[in-house]
Amino acid sequence: MLVAAFALLTLAASVHIGIPVKDPHGEILRSRAAISLGLFVVFVLLDGAVRAGAQWRSRTVLVIRRRWTARRLTLALTGLLAYHLVYFCYHNLKSWDVFNRPRDAMLLGWDRWLFLGHDPAVLLHELLGQHVAAYVLMVLYESFSTLVSVSFVAALVVPDRIRDGYVFIASMLWVWILGVGCYYLIPSLGPFDVAPEQFDGLPHTMIQDTQARYMAQRAHLLAHPQAADAFAQVSAFASLHVGVSAVLLLMARYYGLRRVSVALTVYVVATVVATVYLGWHFAVDDVAGLVIAYLAVRFGRWMIYPPGRLRRLRHRQPGRHSRTGRLALEGQS
Repeated sequence: MLVAAFALLTLAASVHIGIPVKDPHGEILRSRAAISLGLFVVFVLLDGAVRAGAQWRSRTVLVIRRRWTARRLTLALTGLLAYHLVYFCYHNLKSWDVFNRPRDAMLLGWDRWLFLGHDPAVLLHELLGQHVAAYVLMVLYESFSTLVSVSFVAALVVPDRIRDGYVFIASMLWVWILGVGCYYLIPSLGPFDVAPEQFDGLPHTMIQDTQARYMAQRAHLLAHPQAADAFAQVSAFASLHVGVSAVLLLMARYYGLRRVSVALTVYVVATVVATVYLGWHFAVDDVAGLVIAYLAVRFGRWMIYPPGRLRRLRHRQPGRHSRTGRLALEGQS
């Protein structure tokens, strides 16, 4: 129902502005779905081998057959499809946001007020320098897509119960939906556009090339909205690099993965620094991203384990102590 409602909203927006939904070169829906299917097969094989233990050579296929019933396989593939449909709709709505007037000057003013008249990017450049840190933060920033692509597929394979994997998927659906809503609430492009002088001291990397490409895409869409390749990808408020990374952290805590949680905490903090340092986002964008992450996980957990269902589970299974049982029973604690 959530996916259908978001798809209808996207179609309504498409009719309103007179531009059809697009998937230029198949990069958003077709290619990403194919990658997810490939990762899914790899994770199923690895998961089967781990569950088979020392006899993995002879028992992996048997374990996979027993574990991946028709019902579980259908639910997993449906989850992947739901994710990619929402992500596809999200990107089209994000593209059309370019027709709204950017309000970067307002966000820049908010940042300067929060930092007592200073620009947070300039402060970070002075603190971290503008050479080695630029390359380190670039690599971290660019790792985002790979981390996300691996995470949501693994979430449908590794948990004992597919329902627990759906908590992750539902949360990810919500983070994209809430994120694109923020794009329309406060349209913006980012500090690199409104205050480019702040980033003149950074070395030229793929970050600047990407920013230039995004602005060229925006100009092309504004000039030729009906062109098949006219598609924009730039929006600042809120930062979904931070929002989605924070969802990964919250879900790792939900699954009880302590070491992963520690690593992702460091990753989220570094991502916040990278988005401001490289000029992609204002500091307030990152704050909004963290709020979106919290709401997305709350909504995702409520969808899969509603409070009423949780009470029934506690009543029926008061003595259950397995890790899967704790995930189900503690999902709302």
